[in-house]
Amino acid sequence: MNAFALTPMDTYRAIFDANVKGTLLFCQKALPLLRRARNPRIVNFSTVAVPMALEGEALYAASKSAVETLTRIIAREYSGYGITCNAVGPCPIDTALIAGVPDDKIAALLERQAIPAKASPDDVINAVEFFLRPESRMITGQVIYLGGVG
Repeated sequence: MNAFALTPMDTYRAIFDANVKGTLLFCQKALPLLRRARNPRIVNFSTVAVPMALEGEALYAASKSAVETLTRIIAREYSGYGITCNAVGPCPIDTALIAGVPDDKIAALLERQAIPAKASPDDVINAVEFFLRPESRMITGQVIYLGGVG
């Protein structure tokens, strides 16, 4: 988490390589396997930092915005194979990613959510499992943000 003007280029490369390049490569490499799958699904990961436009997260949110755009385009391009592509955008979860974030900043973020609480890994699993269900075959190109933001 840096102010936009103070973010080093190395940080930019690391964030975009992990989030955008990683998602792109994973989805490309998975296509041959997914084309043979019974209920082929892709679930990518975004963040509530995208719709909330969180200060100090310009590059992280921009990289996840790119993931959301990839998700929507992949949904269209892969739909002919019966493959769905969606994304989950978690709100804060007690992980190493937010360990260094001051408590008052997390509290302020949570207050902006409809459900003012941190999510748990089970909350993320629930959203992913929804997208993975065979009954979710008509749901593609969507992003579910946890915590009631968007």
